[in-house]
Amino acid sequence: MELNDRQLNRLADGREYRSMTMEVRAVEGEENSMIVEGYATTFNQPYLLYDGRYYKIIEQVAPTAFAGCDMSDVIMQYDHAGRVFARTRNSTLSLAVDAIGLKVTADLSGTDIGRQLYQEIKGGYTDKMSFGFVVAEDQRTSVVDHENDVETVTRTITKIKKLYDVSAVSIPANDMTSISARRYADGVIGEIKAERLERAKKKLKLMLEV
Repeated sequence: MELNDRQLNRLADGREYRSMTMEVRAVEGEENSMIVEGYATTFNQPYLLYDGRYYKIIEQVAPTAFAGCDMSDVIMQYDHAGRVFARTRNSTLSLAVDAIGLKVTADLSGTDIGRQLYQEIKGGYTDKMSFGFVVAEDQRTSVVDHENDVETVTRTITKIKKLYDVSAVSIPANDMTSISARRYADGVIGEIKAERLERAKKKLKLMLEV
């Protein structure tokens, strides 16, 4: 899947995407209900964002992350583009922060395409989703394994500014989630390399001055 200009602009503006799963929820006494639900993220559960030869990047979301987050008009789409299946503004999409994380519940019965997506999720044809957001604050720690020459960076997202959408995705290997995670990883690795180079320059300068 190639990203269109609009999707690329979203990434350039700082929007990030992470994967999530949603499943069909049976509603007792409502045979025709088309409810799907899942957690956009779970708190304090580290996950591997990048795993390379010299760098590993781990990410987790703090329980404080959604305090004050703008979730006033979140929509549910397909591949983060096109038609809207559900949205918070008309109460077909609901978001709730609990002890586990951010729970997302969507009623897909309102449109033909929504009902089709429900059947795809129910049948297991669509089993990957992601959500889009902008980070306001985060913290980073770094541990260097000198024996194996690997630096592990742990990012804790402490505050999310805005949640934009949740989306079913068609090709997980090339979706915006993978691209977004790699962009973040490349930025962190670039910063680490620049810091190492600066330290090496200072060390060389001190050696020459002796």
